[in-house]
Amino acid sequence: MTATDDKTVVREYFNATGFDRWQRIYGDGEVNKVQLDIRKGHQRTVDTLMGWLEADGNLAGLTCCDAGCGVGSLSIPLAQAGAQVYASDISAKMVEEARQRAEVALEGKNLPTFEVKDLEELAGRYHTVICLDVLIHYPQDKVQAMISHLSSLAESRLIMSFAPKTVFYSALKKVGEFFPGPSKATRAYLHREADIIKALEADGWHIERRAMTKTQFYFSRLVEAVREPSAS
Repeated sequence: MTATDDKTVVREYFNATGFDRWQRIYGDGEVNKVQLDIRKGHQRTVDTLMGWLEADGNLAGLTCCDAGCGVGSLSIPLAQAGAQVYASDISAKMVEEARQRAEVALEGKNLPTFEVKDLEELAGRYHTVICLDVLIHYPQDKVQAMISHLSSLAESRLIMSFAPKTVFYSALKKVGEFFPGPSKATRAYLHREADIIKALEADGWHIERRAMTKTQFYFSRLVEAVREPSAS
């Protein structure tokens, strides 16, 4: 399957059955045991990231790009903390849901700018670019180019999360322990942490902070990359 085909599958999935599924997972309504576990795992990743940013003490007014914003799980707390947020997603239904949630949560104040765009279409310059739980939709041979593109948008910091490829997680994925079947989800790509770090370093970043979130059905490595002091 080509990268274009993957992208088309992702767009169609998250504008149809995937939207209904993930809207429930990232909401606060009743869900099944697996969905609840994924909800808690994703929220732990968001909480860890927000903890990093708030500890730095300069989030208010910071320009942040939430690349692959989903239903706004990160965009909204960023805006609540005072950041100037640009948020995008490949799915129009996800973006509309995020916009509606932001209107309610923020009461019309400091609303993020939401747009329907895939990662390749993103443009502009931001202090911090964040891409959470999106690389799982991209095959390894496309990740270097994707990281380079996101790097071109980031002035000072690039933060991303991905499902790490290890023997253990690969085995679990293969037998369907961590991912729903083909009828319920898109392809799920695991990535070797060493490959992600190598790609980041090739674009002039060095790793500042790392974290790992592991639940029964959710696993995600979070990395924060900052510019080398000598980089422009």
